[in-house]
Amino acid sequence: MKATLDSVVASEKMTRVTFTGIHESKDFAIFHRCRRRSNIKSLYSPPALHPSHMLRSSLLILLAIVLLGSSQAASHDQERERKLEVFEGVAVDYQIGYIGDFGGIDSGPPYIIVAEAGVETDLAIDRATGEIRTKVKLDRETRASYSLVAIPLSGRNIRVLVTVKDENDNAPTFPQTSMHIEFPENTPREVKRTLLPARDLDLEPYNTQRYNIVSGNVNDAFRLSSHRERDGVLYLDLQISGFLDRETTPGYSLLIEALDGGTPPLRGFMTVNITIQDVNDNQPIFNQSRYFATVPENATVGTSVLQVYASDTDADENGLVEYAINRRQSDKEQMFRIDPRTGAIYINKALDFETKELHELVVVAKDHGEQPLETTAFVSIRVTDVNDNQPTINVIFLSDDASPKISESAQPGEFVARISVHDPDSKTEYANVNVTLNGGDGHFALTTRDNSIYLVIVHLPLDREIVSNYTLSVVATDKGTPPLHASKSIFLRITDVNDNPPEFEQDLYHANVMEVADPGTSVLQVLAHDRDEGLNSALTYSLAEKRPKPRPFAQIAHWS
Repeated sequence: MKATLDSVVASEKMTRVTFTGIHESKDFAIFHRCRRRSNIKSLYSPPALHPSHMLRSSLLILLAIVLLGSSQAASHDQERERKLEVFEGVAVDYQIGYIGDFGGIDSGPPYIIVAEAGVETDLAIDRATGEIRTKVKLDRETRASYSLVAIPLSGRNIRVLVTVKDENDNAPTFPQTSMHIEFPENTPREVKRTLLPARDLDLEPYNTQRYNIVSGNVNDAFRLSSHRERDGVLYLDLQISGFLDRETTPGYSLLIEALDGGTPPLRGFMTVNITIQDVNDNQPIFNQSRYFATVPENATVGTSVLQVYASDTDADENGLVEYAINRRQSDKEQMFRIDPRTGAIYINKALDFETKELHELVVVAKDHGEQPLETTAFVSIRVTDVNDNQPTINVIFLSDDASPKISESAQPGEFVARISVHDPDSKTEYANVNVTLNGGDGHFALTTRDNSIYLVIVHLPLDREIVSNYTLSVVATDKGTPPLHASKSIFLRITDVNDNPPEFEQDLYHANVMEVADPGTSVLQVLAHDRDEGLNSALTYSLAEKRPKPRPFAQIAHWS
């Protein structure tokens, strides 16, 4: 039986060379030779060989040892180099080439193979023919080359380098499918923002070669630029090529593709969402340049006259409009006011047609930007004439301190107050005024002498203990068209007189007392009430004595 030494595998990590692949035979022992020592150590002792085989086996072992020693002693410069290439992704069992083909420089196969780790996992090496084939589908991105040393029976060693050539089997890939960036709308042209680049594991020219904007680039507002760094990555920048206007286009969604150099190229995609940030570049605009309104002169303070409106297309604070009246140019008397938020204009002071018929206002609309922008509009308010002079009422109370009060002892016909009525339109048809008195439940009446001076008098007897105050209303109405009236409320207090005696809670009280009670002992408590008020209701208690006695047997405490 012939034994064959298939290969020698060199393990750099273990710093040893191991002979492997000796077929099962009684002719060989498995052995190894350490690099750092020259001794050969037997790992296995075979049984005795047949004399005819012993010589042949010994020669083969000696030959392997000599070849290995010469291989290790020789430098790389003394090795022959064989370069083979294979494209990644070829089918399994694809023929890469042969170890030999050097035209007789070496003895040719068979070879002893010293291979890097993993070589024989991926490559099938025929030691008898020197043919190298693939055992698996090769992937350059996983392993780009394979190295082995083939030791022939004679001649120089052959260092074989199998290079895996790149195929376009990887598309450019962005690190994420989308990203978000922001630009202020006043960003100048040519400003750049760095985007996430696509990476392609393939080599030139199959790696990333260019970028395109596929869609979303409204009005060609952006363009792409790229540059390659030393790491081979084609880096990507987004550059402004047009004018940004948030009010026209508040945002963009760009679909960006990365293409490699294949034919056809492989592509990767990423969406770039762009928000255009607002800047205060738009001033408020009124919906009218001039406003007109008419208001009667008798319109009350607080009456809404009209509302102005201005819009601002900016966002947030930049688009928030506030209104004001330019007091330096108009309405210095502040006859009107404007709501700063709504633009509604209200009457701030009483209007008078006879004083001023037309009011011209300059209204300002201003936004809330850091550098606010503003615009103006004109408002014309015409005041119309009406019977706006209502009567005036003046009340003078005739009490001792001129306060609104009357004693409950006042008799019918007694004066309570003096009322004077005046109509500013006394020279017109509105001079005549009717005055009426309301309230008081008939206890008070109104009398006049010349339709100008009126007197409030007591009409029915008063009793403070029944009604302690009255609310009277004096109403003056002119005879205009429409008639105007004025009213004045009088809160009249009825003062007390001492017209009510005290009243005990009981007509008769009973009490028992011990005959041994000491002087000062409390016997009972009596209680009386007085309907009057103030000092008129303050009570003192005493025992009424029919005849004088030297010493009363009981006393009443005034305070209890």
